[in-house]
Formats: sequence, structure tokens, C-alpha cells
Amino acid sequence: MQGSKLSKLAALIALMVAAPVIAADVPADVTLATVQEIVRGNGDEVPTLDPAYSSDNASARVIQDMFEGLVTQDLNGDIIPALASHWKSSENGKVFTFVLREDIKWSNGEPITAHDFEYSFKRVIDPKTAAPYAWYYSTAHINNADAISLGDKEVDSLGVKAIDDTTLQITLDRPVPHFTKMLVHESMFPVYRKAVETYGDRWTKPENIVTSSAYNLSKWVINERLVLERSPSYWNDTKTVINKVTYLPIQDLKAEYNRFLTGEIDITSSFPLELYNTIKKQRPDELLTVPSLGTYYYLFNIDKAPFDDARVRKALAYALDRDVITEVILGQGQPAAYTVTPQSVAGYKAPDLAWEEMSQKERNNKAKQLLAEAGFDKSTPLKFELAYNTNESHKKLAIVMASMWKKALGVQVELANQEWKTFLQKLGQKDFTVARYAWMGDYNEASTFLSYFESSGMNYSKWSNDAFDKAMQQAAIAPSNKERNGYYQQAEEVFAQEMPAIPVYHYTKTVLKQPQVGGYSLKNASESRYSRDLYITK
Repeated sequence: MQGSKLSKLAALIALMVAAPVIAADVPADVTLATVQEIVRGNGDEVPTLDPAYSSDNASARVIQDMFEGLVTQDLNGDIIPALASHWKSSENGKVFTFVLREDIKWSNGEPITAHDFEYSFKRVIDPKTAAPYAWYYSTAHINNADAISLGDKEVDSLGVKAIDDTTLQITLDRPVPHFTKMLVHESMFPVYRKAVETYGDRWTKPENIVTSSAYNLSKWVINERLVLERSPSYWNDTKTVINKVTYLPIQDLKAEYNRFLTGEIDITSSFPLELYNTIKKQRPDELLTVPSLGTYYYLFNIDKAPFDDARVRKALAYALDRDVITEVILGQGQPAAYTVTPQSVAGYKAPDLAWEEMSQKERNNKAKQLLAEAGFDKSTPLKFELAYNTNESHKKLAIVMASMWKKALGVQVELANQEWKTFLQKLGQKDFTVARYAWMGDYNEASTFLSYFESSGMNYSKWSNDAFDKAMQQAAIAPSNKERNGYYQQAEEVFAQEMPAIPVYHYTKTVLKQPQVGGYSLKNASESRYSRDLYITK
């Protein structure tokens, strides 16, 4: 009995984690510049700075500089402690206990406590908040998250509890092997309750906001710039080097590129696709191509005929020549996508899908057959609107897609360009027919891509399939990575049969960076590149 108790105790503390240093890791032989300020291109205007409402990359980049969760990522993308110093899980894998660091403070000097986490988690799951990532809590299997989202249980029943000021307990309804990976998302960050309740929607304005990470918001001019200043209250401030971060919302990639050439921008959000080969030849030291967790899609509104018919959806998916798209149009090493999940995901093995093995000629013939069975041919062509958000790359791809569909199937496509905020609103309201979309992984595991299409997931098409859901449920409780991967493959097979969205290509992350900027990770496959990791050399 004593041996049994000791083994249980060992299991209980097996996941205790030490606290390594994070933030900027400046090599000993590097001389830092006197001025430590950086300008980052951010693509779109930031829709929100409230972690509860973050659902896009532009918002995430800024929020991750100002707020922090229980854990974070190092330069390799590995999970390391952040506001929590260590944690442990119960023997059954369903109860996680996090111990917060000593003397962690909000930017106003007040202590960050476990009660802040409990309040913030319950705020996200509360249906009154209408947080776009409330579904994420259900996917994480936090106890009662599903029932609360449906209005069947009270918010206070969520499985998150502050045991005392420094101890947070999170209870799951079943084991989730990758749970700590999920905690890096902004929806899991704490917010300062007094600011939220005092100022309401205005709490994220520079004069009202209270932050928990390396930077404070000092200036926000819509459609011009957003400026962050270093926070002396941050627990790891002594390891932070950059004093000021400016984010520029520039949707025009040529304009962003030109400002990079003049030295005004240190890191771009992207650059014009057609300049890739030129840049690769002329500025190889400034061009970075790194692995990425992302899939580029075209989503269907399956409530609108004829896209309630899987034959139509599959026909459009088959008729896209991905070799042309990835090798000719993109040409930056992006892999063609036939599955939901990229191969860059750790421990993932994609299934062998029949349509991937076909030649493009065979796919086109199959697409014509499927479309004809659904009642469409060149005499009665399929017609629809394809929506995309303002961006030259999205526009060029949309034109190429429309051309491929017309040539192979006689399909007539009308292109609709929309500003980012309007585009997101229309997706949320299901006010679209077919729309460009992309999903960037929230953590490095296949479920971050597949769970999006679960019935309880975020997917804007609101596709629902029992077999897909069941495979994902089985994956969550699978005892080994091999078995878990088998269930993920089953889910991918169901997706391929139903095609609620068209996977086009998997991302690589390609940006331009000035040579004097150090600390930019070349290994992390996620989108996260924290400004606290960066520094400027002489």
C-alpha cells in the first residue's frame, strides 16, 4: 500500500515544471544598439485589444505583447511557464493545479491573482459576453463549458476555481493530453476586472487599459498606428530589451514593402507575392521563410443551396489545380492542401486520401461528373459570389480560382472584396455564399485544426457531422499518440467526403526582417513572435 501511495504521489507531481528564463536571450558577443525601438507591419487594423474577443492574427500579435497567460512559448515553440511558476496534474489527468509566480503585477502595480484568472475565464464562457472563442473552452473540455454556452448551467459552475490568491485549479470533464498547449491562446489570458467593469467597451483605450505582460498601450490611432511602451511592472522586465513597439496596419503589401525598403518598418506582416523571387535574389539576408501552422481555405455556407450538396462542394475542391497555385502563383514553398491539418504539426501523420492520389485531369473529370449529378453543366452553369477580405494576395488568388473553375467546369464566379471588419461580421452572421478563410493553429497539435469543424467548433459554415464529432471525441481520450492520430485520420476522411470547406494550401511564414533585429524565431511553427524576445543590434 505504501508503494502504491508513493507511485500516486510521483504521478501527481510528475508534471511539476521549473521556471526557465523567457524573453530576450541576447548572445554574449552581440552589442546592443542604444535605441531599442521596433516597428512591425501588422497587415489589418486591429479589430480588438480585448483578449476575450481576439480571433484574428492582427489582434493576437498586439494582445500577446500586452497580456500573458499561465504559460507561454519559447523560441522553439515549446510550452514554458509564464504567470504560473509551475503546475501539476492529477493522476486521472482531469485536474490541473497552477501556482502563480510571486510578486506578479498588473501594469498599474496591483497584484495579479488566481481570482483574476477565474473571473476572466468565466467572462469568456458567459453567453452574455458573446466571445468568439467561447467554443475553445468546450474543445479544451473545461468542466461544464458546453452546458454554460448553451445556457443550461450557470457561469459559476465552470471548472475554474481560485483556491487562494496564488493557486488556480482547472477541472476538465475528461483528460486532454495537450491541455497546457491550449493555454497559450489569448482567450485564456486574465484581464483586469476593475477596468472592464468601470469602462465597459472603452476599457482597452490607452487611458483605461491595464496589462499583464511586457508592454502597455500608449497610443492607438485607428488605421494609422498603435504604439506600445515597455511596462516596468512586468515580472520579467529585466529580461526585456525592446522599449517601444509600433504596429502599422498596412493592408497594401506594396506600400508595406516600400516602407520596409526605406527602413521605416523592421518586420513586415508579409510582402507582395510576385516579388518573392526578386527579393530572394536581391535581399536574401532579409527574407525569412519559417514553418507555420496554417491552412488556407474557401468556406461554404452550407445553409445556402446548392452548397448544401456535398457533390457541389467536392466538385469545386477537385477542380483547383494546387500545383499551379503553390508552385506558380505562390512559389514560396507552401505545400498543397488536401487535408485540414498541415504536416508541420508535431506528431501528425496525414491519411492517404483518394482524391489526393488522382491526377489533376482525373480530378477535373470527377468534378464534372459530380456537378452534373447535382444538376449543373455548361448550359446550366453554377453561379455564386466569392467573398474575400481586402488584400492583394487574396484578390490574386480569388481571380485564379475563378478562372480555374470557369475553365474546368464552366462555373461563373463574382468576386466580392470586403474590408476586414465587415468581412468578419458577415462571416459571423453567415451572410456569405463562399468565402476566403484561413485557420492558424492556436497550439501545436492536430486538434487545433480539426476541432474547428466540430459541431461545437467555431466554423462559420456551421457544418455538423456525427461521425466527425465521434472521431474527435475518441481522439481526446486515446491512450497513445498513435491511436490519437488514427482517430484524427478518421476525422480527415469524413471531412474529405463532405468537404465543408476547400483546403487550398498550407502556410509557410514568410516575412522581411531588417538585419539588425535579433531574437526572431526561425523554429516556432506557430504565429507567435513576441516583441519581448526581440532586440536591436548595432
